[in-house]
Amino acid sequence: MITSRHVLLVSLLAFAVAAGAQQAAPQPARPAAARPQPVQQQQLTTEQKAQVARQDAEMGKAAASVVRLVDGNKASEVWDGASTVAKSVVTKQAFVAQIGADRAKLGAPTERKQVAVTRSAYAAGGKVPAGNYINVVYATKFANAPQPVRELVSFHLDDDKTWRVSGYSLR
Repeated sequence: MITSRHVLLVSLLAFAVAAGAQQAAPQPARPAAARPQPVQQQQLTTEQKAQVARQDAEMGKAAASVVRLVDGNKASEVWDGASTVAKSVVTKQAFVAQIGADRAKLGAPTERKQVAVTRSAYAAGGKVPAGNYINVVYATKFANAPQPVRELVSFHLDDDKTWRVSGYSLR
């Protein structure tokens, strides 16, 4: 059964692949308006910090669902639930092909550890579509890679106030 969390995760996955492809080459500095704005936790109340922690846990579960689908060679299912923001940046065929190619080189995952949950807000006019994003970062070991690889699942807050997968990338 696909829940709204799964749909959210799937949506962001597509965007991460597209963003990862765009960021493969060094990028010039963006104007200040286009830079991500991190959440300043030191300015949050105790209740707000608790809400952030709950959201981190929920997004971690959603990201785990996405990587399980990718591990199971079901990237097309991730795409099906992706954010319209992600779908506007990369086609389903390109998304599935890129993940398949990346994973074929790396082999099967042998160990995965969630290392961070980050938040960013992008203004209109940058390389990344405007909006609020949450990224779940893993350090993942693969059978054919000598060192852990950074695995990133990104989510976008869509207009209906639902977090959906917007990207998936490996670096």
